[in-house]
Amino acid sequence: MTIALPPGVTVFERGWLSANNILFQGPEGNALIDSGYATHADQTVALVRAALGSQPLTHLLNTHLHSDHCGGNAALQAAYPALQTLIPPGQAHAVRAWDDDHLTYVLTGQTCPRFRIEGVLLPDTTLTLANLTWQVHAAPGHDPHSVVLFQPDHRLLISADALWENGFGVVFPELEGEDAFHEVGATLDLIEGLAPLTVIPGHGRVFTDVAGALARARTRLEQFTTSPDKHLRHAAKVLIKFKLLEWQRLPLSDFEAWARGTPYLVNLQQRMGQASFDDWLLPMVDELVKSGAAQREDGWLVNA
Repeated sequence: MTIALPPGVTVFERGWLSANNILFQGPEGNALIDSGYATHADQTVALVRAALGSQPLTHLLNTHLHSDHCGGNAALQAAYPALQTLIPPGQAHAVRAWDDDHLTYVLTGQTCPRFRIEGVLLPDTTLTLANLTWQVHAAPGHDPHSVVLFQPDHRLLISADALWENGFGVVFPELEGEDAFHEVGATLDLIEGLAPLTVIPGHGRVFTDVAGALARARTRLEQFTTSPDKHLRHAAKVLIKFKLLEWQRLPLSDFEAWARGTPYLVNLQQRMGQASFDDWLLPMVDELVKSGAAQREDGWLVNA
């Protein structure tokens, strides 16, 4: 089923390695929300160019700065030199100084080329996109600095990773020992209060069963809150699967070397009480293989 969106709003639904991109065309200019992962940057630029033709992309907005949402920023800035890039305010200093650790790209073992910013997306303000007024709301939980955008006339929500059709993104502050499940819950309450009719998520298709999505997200949150180790195990497999999506196939020895050099995975192993990294890592791989998300082939680990 095709869901109608307001004139001037186009969604590029991407694979799970890249976040969805939302393109806005209006008298105030052309803007894109989120730019996907670095390895898909050429495809992101091609999608935008195909949609805009000779028109320029004037603004790039990031809901948050995980690598799958901003990895194409640098490529878009190169393609459109006058592009104005805006991010949530909490990490503006880290971007200007390009602090890889603070931005988590080193911690996750992921890639994000350096990009510049011209300003910030302040929560509790509004902006105009596709000739419509959008509210900017803080949406901590998955990422402490994330924002969502809401268009009240059409009751259209751009939810980033705060709400998907079936869940929400890994709660990254929890991987560092910070209590953030309550922030996930508060953001779900915020979304329910906005009462959107349609949601454009950070990953997956546009959907309209918002009540069902919220119910599924709250069930998942209760499971994680009741059993935090379940969330840690889920996060580890997400990080591994993400890298498999990027590499597709690599020698198992290279994968193990990457995993040992990825601080979040080492921290997860320690937090889950496993004395040996190998004894912790290989069962995670086995679970991915058993679920059909990966395969082993003669010493290689292969995405499936």
